[in-house]
Amino acid sequence: MKIVVDRDLCIGAAPCVAIAGAVFQLDEEGKAIIIDEQGADDETIKLAAEACPVRAIILFDKEGGQQLYP
Repeated sequence: MKIVVDRDLCIGAAPCVAIAGAVFQLDEEGKAIIIDEQGADDETIKLAAEACPVRAIILFDKEGGQQLYP
């Protein structure tokens, strides 16, 4: 799974960090960044994306590039 964080949308609420702290972290601006795409299983990453209140986390299929979420 490929993960993209839309930094223009991110408000730093950080549920992604709480759910998948091995994948996401807040940077010095208080916005989410990806530290390790392989840091959690796909289901945990999807839960983290779904928890984002502004839908700033976009998930893609690695093989076909199809958008999986949102």
